[in-house]
Amino acid sequence: MQLSNVQNVVLWGFLVAVAFGAIANKTNFCTMGAVSDWVNMDDKNRLRAWFLAIGVAILGSQLLQAQGYIDLNKSIYLAANFGWLGHLLGGFLFGVGMTLGGGCGQRTLVRAGGGNLKSLVVMLLMAITAYMTLRGLLALVRLNVIEAANIDLAARNIADQSMATLIQAATGAADAKTVRWIVAGITGLGFTIYALASAEFLKSFKNLFAGVSIGLFVVAGWYITGKLGFDEFEPVRLESYTFVAPVAENVNYLMTFTGSTINFGIAAVFGIIAGSFLYAVLSGNFQIETFSSRADMVNHMIGGVLMGFGGVIALGCTIGQGVTGMSTLALGAVITLTMIVFGAALTMKVEYYLMDEQGFFRALRLALADMRLLPAAR
Repeated sequence: MQLSNVQNVVLWGFLVAVAFGAIANKTNFCTMGAVSDWVNMDDKNRLRAWFLAIGVAILGSQLLQAQGYIDLNKSIYLAANFGWLGHLLGGFLFGVGMTLGGGCGQRTLVRAGGGNLKSLVVMLLMAITAYMTLRGLLALVRLNVIEAANIDLAARNIADQSMATLIQAATGAADAKTVRWIVAGITGLGFTIYALASAEFLKSFKNLFAGVSIGLFVVAGWYITGKLGFDEFEPVRLESYTFVAPVAENVNYLMTFTGSTINFGIAAVFGIIAGSFLYAVLSGNFQIETFSSRADMVNHMIGGVLMGFGGVIALGCTIGQGVTGMSTLALGAVITLTMIVFGAALTMKVEYYLMDEQGFFRALRLALADMRLLPAAR
């Protein structure tokens, strides 16, 4: 049977996502966990795995661009309409949400595939909130408040929000290709070298394998939609792996199957869950897990809502912006990544002080002081 272009992209996107889900489950790749290890135990191994994925994704994606296989300027991340407020606020809210919800979008799908019913609740609330932000009631906030603050770079004769383009505009450099390679080399190698600079990390095959694999999965996503999926008569959108808006589209697809069309993102969500499920069953680790208390349930529900809203206005999550967006060298991805880490770290510190029976505002004050954003509290 001859597959259509869309079906071919969906099939490959699903298969790569199955491997993604299985490896993420096997290696315990978790960006929220990476921040938690760093903040609470000063252990940077999982953070280095995340950074290695970013470095590999940048170098691999930019190589595809240089070879003419893909045109990253067609991706949503490099739009000339620069949504600085969405990146700042959305990234922060997503960081808070993923901490309360026990994991980012990718980790939520992996945990759901492994039998975690808490993550299933988070996934559903994230999907509903994300869809509300895309096309429902919360879209009014997104359009009239968040996106009203966008900066039109094109009106300033700047083609896109790539760091290379912005540097070229600021310096007046004539050779755009050279500037892009310099920026790609510095950022891609910078993340990679930082990750590999630790002897302890190099001994951790699990984290090393996770970082390289997930970086390559993002590169594969670009190749699938940009090269394999290139067809002037049956075009598909250039994209790679991200897990907020596609989760919303996935739920909508399940409810309106007869009137909907599957796409790369929907297939990726199915693939992540399927890969994690298969690994969990085959390894004997599949286990049903439920909420331990009412407070636990409330935190997860709040986390799902914050991730859904924050992920949409920021145009991505820890994978969607933190790896995929970063691979395009988009300034928005840098801002979102920074704010996700900040939001998660701040929430973890606040939670620590709340456990010590401090009031919320006192806990917030102490957390900000720990992060050297306020003078040390007495």
